[in-house]
Amino acid sequence: MPLHGQASGGFTESSSALRLLNVMIRNSIGTLTEDALTQANPVAVATNVSTKLNVTKHGVLSGSVAFVRAASGNNTLGGPGTAAIQAVYAANVLLAATYRPLGVFINSAAGNAYENTPAVASGIGPYVSGQGTYGSSLYETDILANVAADGSGSTYTGGTDLVFSPGNELIASRNGLLMPKWQANNAAAMPAAGLDQPELTAEAFVRNARGASTIIGIVKMAPDAYQTEVVWDQRI
Repeated sequence: MPLHGQASGGFTESSSALRLLNVMIRNSIGTLTEDALTQANPVAVATNVSTKLNVTKHGVLSGSVAFVRAASGNNTLGGPGTAAIQAVYAANVLLAATYRPLGVFINSAAGNAYENTPAVASGIGPYVSGQGTYGSSLYETDILANVAADGSGSTYTGGTDLVFSPGNELIASRNGLLMPKWQANNAAAMPAAGLDQPELTAEAFVRNARGASTIIGIVKMAPDAYQTEVVWDQRI
């Protein structure tokens, strides 16, 4: 279903995936990590890649999740980091404990063709925080990897379509994209404990603990054939 109101089509033709519906804070406090401008996409897990992801683009993307990145220095932020970077955080108890999402990036850091590139020039990547309501055309569409019921292996089949639903909680995948926390239990797709698993989410992987992911928002409208954005009320 579409949102209330009318639109010229401009927002669907925007170069930014994130749409600001009821913005609270446009946060530009903090500097980008070096990899925030250069990371390949997908950044950490290359299996079952989201169909919404433009794999030709580099750097953190509009609609992806911004993380505080203490290992890169004071007051730095970026994406979730590559698999190797996530492993560095996982190997240090303090770094793992302080690896947290801050909000959602407004624009793609490396910019787009025929546009100015302020993030490249300034080293700053604004993100939305402090609640608000947003829509994004960038999110995970499939379960990233195979997951066993005990989190140890490949009993369950990766690649199964993710189902967004109103009231579901949004968390950040290992690739730094929004994904639902809960799905209907399906023995061929996922364990009953939900999707907040070390194989799937950035925070759960770094802490090697189920249920470790910060709730980024609550889904208000799930994407469908008429409007392919996920719309949520933000909680961070």
